[in-house]
Amino acid sequence: MQKTLQKEVTLSGIGLHTGKEVKLTMKPAKENTGFVFVRTDLEGHPQVEADVNYVVATERGTTLEKLGVKINTCEHLLAALVGCDIDNAILEMDASEPPILDGSSKFFVEAIETVGVVEQNTIREYLVVKEVLTYSDPATGSEITIIPSDTYEITTMVDFGTKVLGTQNATMKNISEFKEEISSARTFSFLHELEMLLDHGLIKGGDISNAIVYVDKDLTPETTEKLKKAFGKDNVSIRPNGILDNLTLNYPNEAARHKLLDVIGDLALAGVKIKGKVIANKPGHFVNTQFAKKLNRQWKLQKKKNVPDFDLTKEPVFDINGIMKLMPHRPPFLLIDKILELSDSHVVGLKNVTMNEPFFVGHFPKEPVMPGVLQVEALAQTGGILVLASVPDPENYSTYFIKIDKVKFKRKVIPGDTLIFKIELIEPIRRGIVHMQGYGYVGDTVAVEAELMAQVAKNKVD
Repeated sequence: MQKTLQKEVTLSGIGLHTGKEVKLTMKPAKENTGFVFVRTDLEGHPQVEADVNYVVATERGTTLEKLGVKINTCEHLLAALVGCDIDNAILEMDASEPPILDGSSKFFVEAIETVGVVEQNTIREYLVVKEVLTYSDPATGSEITIIPSDTYEITTMVDFGTKVLGTQNATMKNISEFKEEISSARTFSFLHELEMLLDHGLIKGGDISNAIVYVDKDLTPETTEKLKKAFGKDNVSIRPNGILDNLTLNYPNEAARHKLLDVIGDLALAGVKIKGKVIANKPGHFVNTQFAKKLNRQWKLQKKKNVPDFDLTKEPVFDINGIMKLMPHRPPFLLIDKILELSDSHVVGLKNVTMNEPFFVGHFPKEPVMPGVLQVEALAQTGGILVLASVPDPENYSTYFIKIDKVKFKRKVIPGDTLIFKIELIEPIRRGIVHMQGYGYVGDTVAVEAELMAQVAKNKVD
């Protein structure tokens, strides 16, 4: 099921790049909201959805912009929300950039945990990766690939060609590992980058305590003075491991773990939870967000097809004998063979279409096609399971059509096809009235769809 925060929680701090004080309030949101930023400092409190199609810049962080309203450096906050298994949240800010805090997602996660997470009443949807997808950037040598997996896994590999950092790897096997293994990995920079950013006034909220600085050049007296002034320190020196002082690494591979954190935050902009294994080589915000766009397009295509993800090797919820215990129909008018999935609001059923079907004897026998009316009847029978499985004495009930609407036949169904039926409730069942949307698929193609309404009634006893 989808999840949101149990109640609102507020944090304050300074934006890393803007240097502005900001108050962030994370609030619960209704189902299917996603993550929505709200700028409370601007007239009308404009909203910017966490949508990859609003990405306008990826230098030093990911920036969103909608109708002239910007959200800077959103990735650490989004990573925390994904890491806490949240689907929906309103993110109110009185500035354009969330607080940098310690440069990680740790304090966002802790704030969320203080108020808790609550389940909602809508089933979560996933982008289920079924084929390998890749995006590469020849200019940087960065590459991200995703392959099928039952969970959301990520591996990052970083190599900036410097001796001080070297090559690092980090892996997250499941999003449940985020809090302990990834959330406290802090942002980092190289000294030459930091000096350039300071010279151009592009890093106003930095502090040695919220960014790891890898020293990849000589620390000259001039540079030392710049850093002392920028960070308000009396002295700045280099630790033996090649980072500036006043900060101890949380992990030997903290840079790779933070890059993994960034990948989670940037891919959250795809707008859907992911089931797949991501392998990111030299990831950065540009390649991350370009890949998120690719995932977003894949998700829209999957959603348009609305093909249920099923595994025919698993035990069915009901086999044919279980179906006949629930339903009064019998061959040759029992038109479903298995129930693959069943919840309070949806059901997935299966019919193997064979040449032995009695209707093929007279329905275009030289070019057999399953009658459309029987496809609709099979949809209705699948929907009947959704209702009858919830009553203690299903043998005493029957389901009758009240209305059939918006019926479309998009593909011939012929012997040898396997029809998968997916039925979802359009609204809760009331007084025995069931309002459903049904789809029938052959492979990944919709063969039939219809909106159905039926009445569940108790059988008359003689």
